[in-house]
Amino acid sequence: MGKTWIVLKSEFTRRVRSKWFILTTILGPVFLILLMVVPPLIGYLAAESNIRRIAVVDQTGVLAEAMEAASTERHQFIPTRQSIDSVRAAVMNEEFEGYLVLPESLIGGIGRATYYSMGGGGLSLAAELEGIVDAVVDGYRLEAQNAPPEVLEILSSRTPVRLVTITEEGERADSSAASAAIGFMLGFIIYVAMFLYGAYVMHGVMEEKQSRVLEVVVSSVRPFELLMGKVLGIGAMGLVQMGVWGIFLLVLTFSAGNIASIFLDPADFNLPQNVSGDEILAQTDFALPQLSPDIFVWFILFFLGGYLLYASLFAAVGSSVEHQQDAQGLMMPVTILIIIPIMFITVLVESPDTPLAVVLSMIPFFSPILMVVRLAVTSVPFWQVGTAFLLLCLTFVGTVWVCGRIYRVGILMYGKKPTLRDLARWFRYA
Repeated sequence: MGKTWIVLKSEFTRRVRSKWFILTTILGPVFLILLMVVPPLIGYLAAESNIRRIAVVDQTGVLAEAMEAASTERHQFIPTRQSIDSVRAAVMNEEFEGYLVLPESLIGGIGRATYYSMGGGGLSLAAELEGIVDAVVDGYRLEAQNAPPEVLEILSSRTPVRLVTITEEGERADSSAASAAIGFMLGFIIYVAMFLYGAYVMHGVMEEKQSRVLEVVVSSVRPFELLMGKVLGIGAMGLVQMGVWGIFLLVLTFSAGNIASIFLDPADFNLPQNVSGDEILAQTDFALPQLSPDIFVWFILFFLGGYLLYASLFAAVGSSVEHQQDAQGLMMPVTILIIIPIMFITVLVESPDTPLAVVLSMIPFFSPILMVVRLAVTSVPFWQVGTAFLLLCLTFVGTVWVCGRIYRVGILMYGKKPTLRDLARWFRYA
């Protein structure tokens, strides 16, 4: 244990003092902000700068004016009396983004509008056009039945729904959206951390193996002690870095309301321009998620468990090869295990209490990401969290035992790219 501590301290001190550690610690939160802000901002600017001009071929003879009046900030509907071939040619010449054909049967409720374009409409275009055409057709059919204007106004109005969460302390505005965002963020941080620090362990082992330093080191330190010292040392460095990022996340979470109020116009809520940000947010039913300190404790524990589990696997891979390109095939199973939980994050955010979500979040290779996501978006029973963490710890112990045996042989093997069968043989003979 004493030699493991020496290796741990050496790895930790050397890594923390490096420029890489300082830069990533500072730039990590900046990258996270850019990742959250830039894609929506680009989408917003693209939507603002790109008004889609759509020609309307009205074969009903009665919907053209209503479609023109239904133009939005994103879609400008332009009625035309040109033939289909002429309109198609205009679309090909980029005079219009597309053309919408309203067949005569649409009035009877049995037809279907068709939109023709050269592509690039986006995922939401079909739903947006369908909603607009539905509203126009429904309005015309109601007018044809002599429905009073009051009825039309009632049918076209929308009734907002306010979500309220019931707690033992009382009622508060629902914060599901904010909780989901934080769940995504926490899960993504652990995902990146396991990849980043695990790969860091692997590259460190490969570099030492290439330089033949390990041949000298193992003469005084047992391979298992060297493995654990290296994994724990880099893990301690990661824990410090995650602590800094965690403090930043807390500050960002509790400042989110004031930041969001900057982008809201008081006039949109019939408020004077000099109102405070809290008053604006009160009109939007914005609510910060009520995060328990337990979430951050479990976040650290699952991060450590997940890191130790995957770092052991990465170390075994690094000890088995000499060059980066040789590691790709052996890394694939480990990479797949890390990617799979990312594929299920959306499912857990939408339905965190289903049997599927519970089972997935308790699988040791998935729980570091998925259980943290569930903790952020719902109330998870302690027995589920405790069982998931216990299974994670037991899996780590078993994995580090297996990887330690592979590591013991692999660090002294040169000149041959190993296969999975070779790794199994090293495990048996170690």
